[in-house]
Amino acid sequence: MVFTGDGKGKTTAAMGSALRAIGHGMKVLMIQFIKGTWHYGELDAARLLGGALEIRPMGRGFLKPGQSTPDPQHIEAARQALAAARSAIESRGYDMVILDEINNAVDYGLLDIAEVLETLRLRPPEMHVICTGRNAHPRLIEEADLVSEVRAVKHPFDKGIRAQRGIEY
Repeated sequence: MVFTGDGKGKTTAAMGSALRAIGHGMKVLMIQFIKGTWHYGELDAARLLGGALEIRPMGRGFLKPGQSTPDPQHIEAARQALAAARSAIESRGYDMVILDEINNAVDYGLLDIAEVLETLRLRPPEMHVICTGRNAHPRLIEEADLVSEVRAVKHPFDKGIRAQRGIEY
């Protein structure tokens, strides 16, 4: 599954899928490719679910817009996150694996789409994998079973309203 687009709600949609899966007794892992040191509400929510949802923030935080070449530390963090994703998929220890903002990591040049697709092809048929983030690569869209695009129509940021706890983080 791929949740992409310029609107807010891609990670939120993945979390909704995770919550539904947990309700059916499934075990879910979310690997965050960009998010790193900031504190997000979903981290606390995962702890409340008694181990059914594991979240691993593995990124180094948001990248600076307009940077022509990515910082080597961001590249290394993304590569480690992809290795963790591969290990989780191969372990078959999860029913759902969410690769949060992996689309951004590919778009920013932190990961090669061929390596991402190679990892995703290891998925056993019974495992659900969700890739989130803006600008999903056309090859990922082509190979996915389900693609949803979240389109920006209106956002409080447009009126100067800062990020809101419980909504954006």
